Amino acid sequence: MKVKITLTRSLIGRKFDQVRTAHALGLRKINQVVEHEKNDAILGMINKISHLIKVEEL
Repeated sequence: MKVKITLTRSLIGRKFDQVRTAHALGLRKINQVVEHEKNDAILGMINKISHLIKVEEL
């Protein structure tokens, strides 16, 4: 199963590990959308920056 992740909040002024997590997911600009397979690693990243993103299951 896949998830669609959209960056909805800016990364400016965020903690370094949150910025690196967003970049690891492929999110660099606001409203950018990426799709990833749903696994434990991706779900952990989503949980870490959940206040910055919107997640939809496909």
